[in-house]
Amino acid sequence: MAMTSGDLAAAFPRQLANDVHAVLAVMPEARIAPVSPFSVYVGDEAVAIPYRIDQDELPVDVVCSLTGMQQAILHCLYSRHSDGRVRRRHLQHIVSSDELWVVPFVVQLAGEYVLEILESIQHGLSDLPSKQSAQRLAYGDFIARNPGFFARTERRVVSYWSCYYQWKFPVFGTYPGCRLLELLRATAIDRTGRPWPRHTPAGPTAENRT
Repeated sequence: MAMTSGDLAAAFPRQLANDVHAVLAVMPEARIAPVSPFSVYVGDEAVAIPYRIDQDELPVDVVCSLTGMQQAILHCLYSRHSDGRVRRRHLQHIVSSDELWVVPFVVQLAGEYVLEILESIQHGLSDLPSKQSAQRLAYGDFIARNPGFFARTERRVVSYWSCYYQWKFPVFGTYPGCRLLELLRATAIDRTGRPWPRHTPAGPTAENRT
């Protein structure tokens, strides 16, 4: 399903509307309309985040003219870019954030196929193992509110491992995506105080988890 550029505002909570519109005002026109939004809850509010965008990146001086908040919004949007190198470059600016509205952009990237992006996420979420860190609380809250989205992310991680990386990581437990899933799952367990289910495809892929 195609989105218009104006629909990109729906990717963020309404309280950020002024900053989002300031960012959209300086972004170039897209060659292809943003496509396939996915819906999640950020706190109690539903947002619709584009699966991909296709705008050219902004010049450095334009990015620097934005406030810190606006730059974070910009990097979130470009983390949905059709070019994996662009996604990774912008991810690196936001992955360490503990802002709840940043979390879905990072978790979505955890379910994609670029190994270097998985490694960047694991490196950037350095506070996630700390029980009382703001980062752990933010991710736990997000996953607890979006169990279906996280289950779909898990299935994608396993599927991409099976298709592209099983030759390099014969045991799923050694794959960076598996380690990242376990860190994320632990945040949901902390948030809810109960075990959190694992979701993997049936068949040989699931059997090779350990």
